[in-house]
Amino acid sequence: MYEILKKVALNPTVMRMDIKAPLIAKKALAGQFVIVRADERGERIPLTVAGCDEQTGAVTIIFQIVGGATMTLASLPEGGYVADFVGPLGTPTHLDGLKKVAVVGGGVGCAIALPVARALHERGCEVTSIVGFRNQDLVILEDEFKAISDRFFMMTDDGSYGEKGNVCVPLNRLLESGETFDEVITIGPLIMMKFVAAATKPYGIKTIASMNPIMIDGTGMCGCCRVTVGGEMKFACVDGPDFDAHLIDFDEAMKRSRTYSEFEAKAREKHCNLFKKTVV
Repeated sequence: MYEILKKVALNPTVMRMDIKAPLIAKKALAGQFVIVRADERGERIPLTVAGCDEQTGAVTIIFQIVGGATMTLASLPEGGYVADFVGPLGTPTHLDGLKKVAVVGGGVGCAIALPVARALHERGCEVTSIVGFRNQDLVILEDEFKAISDRFFMMTDDGSYGEKGNVCVPLNRLLESGETFDEVITIGPLIMMKFVAAATKPYGIKTIASMNPIMIDGTGMCGCCRVTVGGEMKFACVDGPDFDAHLIDFDEAMKRSRTYSEFEAKAREKHCNLFKKTVV
């Protein structure tokens, strides 16, 4: 059992939790993730390590409440416990030798982008952060990004906050003006990462995408997290989650991400009905 040290709602659908897991806090690096189970009957949820505090042993996770499993996790109280918290898993993001990087995050993917941007900043890298959300109500981690970014661009689809448009608007503007980067790192919805990769490819800028496909065990045994990269099958949990964005078959990945949509909808509805009965 792992204690929930802190619980904060970042917006109506995104929750932050600090979980006491000293061994993970000591070893986890930017880009790695954990597998969480809210209770003994719960699903395994892969969540990126959004931050660590070695002194308190706290590991920060940030997740979107989208289905039954995340609803259960979000319902746990501060001071309560999660049944399982396993990690760190996955290969850390490669940061060596990078001097100038653009980090592009979308939606809750910004929770993954932030520790990467922070690690780059701590290494003395010049960091340009571009983050995007559907609207102002969904914005998260703005102050945290500003604190570790040399340049910061806030985008919203409807223009309710920051600049109107998607993350490719400022990225294209920078590239067209002659701006260069050692690397572009993008983390967010698959369709967003696909277009970021399309924007950088003509300029020959190495681009890394962090993949978060369907995952069960996190050790490469189940095969659910497979993605096609450069025509070869890779497992996101052990070979990634970071891959060369110019080689990823995003169309296949998007199709696979919808495989269990019907089952997920039923699980969400069942959980909501159970919750209503409990409240009544």
